[in-house]
Amino acid sequence: MDGIKGNRFAVFGRAGMDLYADPIGVKSEDADTFHADLGGSSANICAGLVKLGSQASLITSVSDDAVGRFCMNRLAHYGVDTSYVSVVGGEYRTSLALYESRTENFQNVIYRNGAVDFQVTAYDMDKIDYGKFSAVISAGTVFASEPSRGATFRAFDNARTAGLPVIFDIDYRPYSWPSPEVASEVLSRAGEASDLIVGNDEEFGFMAGGKDKGYAKARELAAKSGRIVIYKMGEKGAVTLIGGQEITTGIYPVDAIKPVGAGDSFMAGLLASIAAGYSLEEAVLRGSACASIVVSQPGCAPAMPTTPELDAFLASHPGPTT
Repeated sequence: MDGIKGNRFAVFGRAGMDLYADPIGVKSEDADTFHADLGGSSANICAGLVKLGSQASLITSVSDDAVGRFCMNRLAHYGVDTSYVSVVGGEYRTSLALYESRTENFQNVIYRNGAVDFQVTAYDMDKIDYGKFSAVISAGTVFASEPSRGATFRAFDNARTAGLPVIFDIDYRPYSWPSPEVASEVLSRAGEASDLIVGNDEEFGFMAGGKDKGYAKARELAAKSGRIVIYKMGEKGAVTLIGGQEITTGIYPVDAIKPVGAGDSFMAGLLASIAAGYSLEEAVLRGSACASIVVSQPGCAPAMPTTPELDAFLASHPGPTT
C-alpha cells in the first residue's frame, strides 16, 4: 500500500479515440453526430487518476497520424504525462472505438487492425525512470501480442527491482487475443507477478477455466502474503481479499446510460483514494462510486469524476447497497 500512497503511477497500455453517438439513446447507425474524446482502458485510468489528484504517466505507442496526434492532445488536456509515449510510423494504427449512450442493445465497434499499442518494446520499458514513480499499473490487453507482451513482463521485472508494487487490471478483451488458451496462460502469469489484482467474476473465471471456478482462483491468488485481490461482481458488489480477510462491499445504484468505462473509473478511484489516506474498504467503495458516475454519463475519459464531484455524489447518494 505504501507505493500506492506515493500517488505517482506509471501506466502500461493503450490510448485510443472514442466516438460516441449523440444524443443519449440513439443507435450509432441512426446518429447525425458523434463526439470524439480520449479512450482506451489505460488512458482512461490515467485521466481518472489525474482528475482525482494523482500523477499518471502513460507508457504506450500511438500512430504517426491525425488519430495518434488527437490522442496525444487529449492526454495533455487531461494532464497525463506523455514523456514515455512513442510515435510509430508505417501502417500501425491507434485504436478506434465507436459506441453509443444506451444500455438496451448496446453496440461497441472496435477497430484494432495493426494496433500500434502492441509495438511497445523492451527498449521502451528500459528507458523509463522507475525512480520517478511509486507504483506501476497494467491493463491486461498489453499482454495479448508481441512485442508488447514481453516488454510489459520486462517492465514488471524492472518495477520489482526498483521496489515498486505492480497493479494489474485483468481487462480481458477476447478480440485482442490469438486464442482463449493463450490468454488464460498469459494473464495467469501476469497475475502471479502482481501485488494488487482487480477483475470481475468472468475474468477470474476465465483465468481459472470456468466462471464457477473464478472465486476459488481469486482466493488462490490472494493466498500470497501481501497481495490484494479485488473480485468484482457487477451489481452484486465486490469482495476484497487480503491477508485471509474477505471484505464485502456494495455498489451505488444509478440510472446507467451505457455499460463501458466502469472498470477504468473503479481502478482510478480505488488507487487515488488509497493514496488520499482512505482505508482499503473505503477506497473500494469510492472506486465503486466512480464507476457509477461514469456509466451515468456519456463518454469515458470526460465522464471520470474530479474529487469534488466524487465527494458530492457520495454526499447525495443513499448507497451503497449491502
